[in-house]
Amino acid sequence: MPGKKVPAKNKESEEITLKLIFATGNENKMREIRQIFGDFGFEIQSMKEAGVDLDIVEDGTSFQENALIKARAVHAATGALVLADDSGLEIDALNREPGIYSARYMGEDTSYDVKNKDLIRRVEGLPDEKRSARFVCAVAAVLPDGRDLVQTGVMEGRVAYAPAGENGFGYDPIFFLPQYGKTSAEISPEQKNAISHRGQALRMMKTALEAML
Repeated sequence: MPGKKVPAKNKESEEITLKLIFATGNENKMREIRQIFGDFGFEIQSMKEAGVDLDIVEDGTSFQENALIKARAVHAATGALVLADDSGLEIDALNREPGIYSARYMGEDTSYDVKNKDLIRRVEGLPDEKRSARFVCAVAAVLPDGRDLVQTGVMEGRVAYAPAGENGFGYDPIFFLPQYGKTSAEISPEQKNAISHRGQALRMMKTALEAML
């Protein structure tokens, strides 16, 4: 496993920092990856912090494909170790909608308050056992040498009867976790990170990268 710093080429007294770029501008995601990868030995940067400004078209047919599209695009621009994720909510009664279109559901500029209320309306009248849903997150990595891999995490739950909670973001207020008796926006950030789809995928990715590097 490489340390955080290695000698710079041709400059024995100078050191360079190994960088891991997470292909996002979302501060919530950056906080989560910094918590999990804090002891990884790399400086962790967002795309903005790395000076990367790309318009990436996510035209894959799965979370895994979209995550790889983002990671490969940023790696092509930087040559660094790059991680990217794609995630969303799948509701079984709605044929797993909104799925890979979660961020674009009802339009990218539509507030999540409106989106959440619409999804609750669409499953109105269904009993608990018919309201099953899950958050899915695929995290892709492209190594400096071009190798890539993907890890996927899943958090099972169901659609709540009404939005609740202020701790989360996106669809968290309508994602009910039976084991807590609360939505994922009502539990603490520490509780959520321990079970979340993104947390699972990031921890699996960290383990895989430590073995590969």
